[in-house]
Amino acid sequence: MATDPTQQQQQQQLAIILGPDPTHFETLISHLMSSSNDQRSQAEALFNLCKQAHPDALLLKLLHVLQSSTRPESRTMAVILLRRQLTHDDSFLWPRLTPNTQSTLKSLLLSSLQSESSKSMSKKLCDTISELASSVLPENQWPELLPFMFQCVTSDNPKLQESALLIFAQLAHYIGETLVPHLTTLHEVFFRCLSTSAKSADVRIAALGASVNFIQCLTSAAERDRFQDLLPLMMQTLTEALNCGQEATAQEALELLIELAGTEPRFLRRQLVDVVGSMLQIAEAESLEEGTRHLAIEFVITLAEARERAPGMMRKLPQFIQRLFAILMNMLLDIEDEPEWHAADTENEDAGETSNYGFGQECLDRLSISLGGNTIVPVASEVFPAFLAAPEWKKHHAAHIALAQIAEGCSKVMIKNLEQVVSMVLNSFQDPHPRVRWAAINAVGQLSTDLGPELQVQYHQRVLPALAGAMDDFQNPRVQEQFQKYYDAVMPYLKAILINANDKSNRMLRAKSMECISLVGMAVGKDKFRDDAKQIMEVLMSLQGSQMEADDPTTSYMLQAWARLCKCLGQDFLPYMNVVMPSLLQSAQLKPDVTITSADSDADIDEDDDSIEMITVGDKRIGIRTSVLEEKATACNMLCCYADELKEGFFPWIDQVAPTLVPLLKFYFHEEVRKAAVSAMPELLRSAKLAVEKGLAQGHNESYIKQLSDYIIPALVEALHKEPEVEICASILDALKECVQISGALLDENQVRCIVDEIKQVVTASSSRKQERAERAKAEDFDAEEGELLKEENEQEEELFDLVGDCLGSLIKTFKASFIPFFDELSTYVTLMLGKDKTAEERRIAICIFDDMAEHCREAALKYYDTYVPFLLEACNDESSDVRQAAVYGVGLCAEYGGSVFKPLVGEALSRLDMVIRHPNAQHSDNVMAYDNAVSAFGKICQFHRDSIDATQLVPAWLSCLPIKGDLIEAKVVHDQLCSMVERSDRELLGPNNQYLPKIVAVFAEVLCAGKDLATEQTASRMVNLLRQLQQTLPPSTLESTWSSLQPQQQLALQFILSS
Repeated sequence: MATDPTQQQQQQQLAIILGPDPTHFETLISHLMSSSNDQRSQAEALFNLCKQAHPDALLLKLLHVLQSSTRPESRTMAVILLRRQLTHDDSFLWPRLTPNTQSTLKSLLLSSLQSESSKSMSKKLCDTISELASSVLPENQWPELLPFMFQCVTSDNPKLQESALLIFAQLAHYIGETLVPHLTTLHEVFFRCLSTSAKSADVRIAALGASVNFIQCLTSAAERDRFQDLLPLMMQTLTEALNCGQEATAQEALELLIELAGTEPRFLRRQLVDVVGSMLQIAEAESLEEGTRHLAIEFVITLAEARERAPGMMRKLPQFIQRLFAILMNMLLDIEDEPEWHAADTENEDAGETSNYGFGQECLDRLSISLGGNTIVPVASEVFPAFLAAPEWKKHHAAHIALAQIAEGCSKVMIKNLEQVVSMVLNSFQDPHPRVRWAAINAVGQLSTDLGPELQVQYHQRVLPALAGAMDDFQNPRVQEQFQKYYDAVMPYLKAILINANDKSNRMLRAKSMECISLVGMAVGKDKFRDDAKQIMEVLMSLQGSQMEADDPTTSYMLQAWARLCKCLGQDFLPYMNVVMPSLLQSAQLKPDVTITSADSDADIDEDDDSIEMITVGDKRIGIRTSVLEEKATACNMLCCYADELKEGFFPWIDQVAPTLVPLLKFYFHEEVRKAAVSAMPELLRSAKLAVEKGLAQGHNESYIKQLSDYIIPALVEALHKEPEVEICASILDALKECVQISGALLDENQVRCIVDEIKQVVTASSSRKQERAERAKAEDFDAEEGELLKEENEQEEELFDLVGDCLGSLIKTFKASFIPFFDELSTYVTLMLGKDKTAEERRIAICIFDDMAEHCREAALKYYDTYVPFLLEACNDESSDVRQAAVYGVGLCAEYGGSVFKPLVGEALSRLDMVIRHPNAQHSDNVMAYDNAVSAFGKICQFHRDSIDATQLVPAWLSCLPIKGDLIEAKVVHDQLCSMVERSDRELLGPNNQYLPKIVAVFAEVLCAGKDLATEQTASRMVNLLRQLQQTLPPSTLESTWSSLQPQQQLALQFILSS
């Protein structure tokens, strides 16, 4: 058979490249680094062919270049390529090599390490050996490795000691369990290498890295305790580096200790006072580099944040918070009054701020969130007054910046002290220095978010006039909300700024005027805003069409302004959609600006660039430009807002918006983008459904809704499976619930199966998280503040469970009896939620799920009564009023739909309901909902099980509980039932000689006087007809005595109703 000439040519090339002359292979290596795309692509194709056809020869050639080449860049590339082929992923060549090659490779790698003189090459060789060892050592395929490393680490050669320690560090990270049997030997090795007798700082840092990684891989506290005596030596490595002026080494040591603080904070507990004291000393030492001081602070903040592993530990440390707070406050003083700042230009809004200042801000925020208000506020209360009393403007400025930073973490405590907070800020509105005035106004903006709505409700009379006054002085844009009385004074100024602030120096001012105008428009409403709206829209439309520079803030502000104006104007906004949507979609489709390097790469991402956020994932370092993400998140929020506001009017845009937002359900770079995408899903479905129903869907029918639903619902389920944040899981469940309600029977069985399977996963994952929290509560430093945080996390978990219940409720209401096979699978999960060890909220949710089954599956649900009704009856007298309400409501449903299955339980049900109804505080506001539902259930037993009760006693007892006024839904049901019983002249209800008629008329009077609250219009008109009939048929004396039993205002109201 003839060979393809191209293949023949390639075979010849391979034969030359892998032949005896090494220069050809080295040329291939250099072409792989070529700046010419064509040359590099050809070289990559040849390299891949070598991999496929001759893996043994390829790896031996790479080793040869590594050992023999005279060109440093070729050797570097060879070791990088070698590591890639020996890393356990898709390109892992090891299993394809012959045993002979494998053996040669292992021994040559170790001999190369021994003979290598270049430090950076040694590190890369260590990486390669570690990668291979992590795959083959657990299978005992490299028995020579550990003896070789122990030999190196105990030799007199510092370079070999360092190399062995670097490999130990990586193996501890990858396959720590294989090292645990050597624990005693490793302890001796690390101890010796960390001791001062080891001359080389490099060896000590490598030993520190290996120790930190090894301690992290130990699973038992007893094993970790054996390494406690290393901690003073670890700290000594740091302090000696600082004493010798080796700050780069000290920074490496700090980074390793930060890693330990984050993952194993309890390891530091016994020596916490000394360790934290040393770190604060470093942070206070102004002679040290900023980077060193920042890392020392980062260590302490990381310990404070590691509360899941060591709850409450840092709060118990004497004096540390005062010292750290003082250090951070002093960092905020590192700011200069640059003239550029006063120009109010966007690019200069940070003018004069230093990296110290920015880091101080960030740390105050993190510290207050991790330690909470009870710990931070007392310290801040001592520091702020002293700073405000000082003569320097920088101290006044720092106090307000710090206040804004700690507000989120301290909100609960600060809300209790609003008077002091508001006074402190408003006093500085008159400060002589403009940067202080700006900081005070900025603080109001931040506090409005973190301390709202209490701040707005209690203090708007003081804050708003102060802000309006500040606008004259400063034209400050942070006026968040103006009420109608300020509108006429403020709007002309804002419009003037919008129209006239055209030059580059005023771009931010114009952008802020847009923000202000749209907020004001929303606050005052369409009627008041309508006259100005048209003119403002025209200005925005002309801006939308103009060319803007990349750093112009106008775009982002305009996106938000349009959406607020849409909320304000409603359907009147539709004509502007063609102008708004193209750029909005463009922003929503922005690709994240991401730079990825390996964590140990020498290629630097500028970590001081505030616009780039750094995250480390595994061995990769990812830099993300935040401004792009924020614009994208804003745009996604706006799309959701338009769909929600315009309903069917949004239909023409669905085909562009759905494919934009659905993939963003898994956009893990930014939570706000995911949240917006999740919230938009039901809005898009609703828009489509309404448009089809109202004939506005451009010829589309129900199949379009089905198609959209088939696209959205599986994507939501998959997103739920992968979502790391509990809060967003809850939002996805909420969105799924709404989508199920909208799509209804359009969902197919497979989709229901996927939702149900995912709900099982959610419940299981939630239970494990609760278990972990229960463990944390047993920690020795656990305290009240930690208890508060735990409580908040558990509340978030309960919200998740609540939405599980809602989601299942939607499925049950939609599919009724055909949902039974799925419920059979879920039943064990639901019954577990009824356990005595579960929270009241979990029990309530489980009962509500059963209530939905009883109500919507009726006869098909009877098979569950044996399991659930005993729980239901017991829960009628639960301590929690919410559980009682759900339980008595369920008893009513079982009475209505349970027929003969419920009959034997009527006696117990009545006595349980009686306890709820007769309770001394039954009608207290906390209990009234349970009371009303118990009365309703009592009524259903009277209606559906009359033959099982003493009706002459119980029906009047039920009547005596009426009217009910707490649960307005149940009130309408019960009062309709009463009406029907009177219409059919129910003997037990009217009583002998109509003796209960006055009570019935009094109930009717009270219900009718309450307007539409307690009865539907139909029931109310039936009541009026019944009262008119009574007027005509009853003897005058009976009528007179019935009438006189009413209160005077009821008599008047009834006369008016009956005569109208």
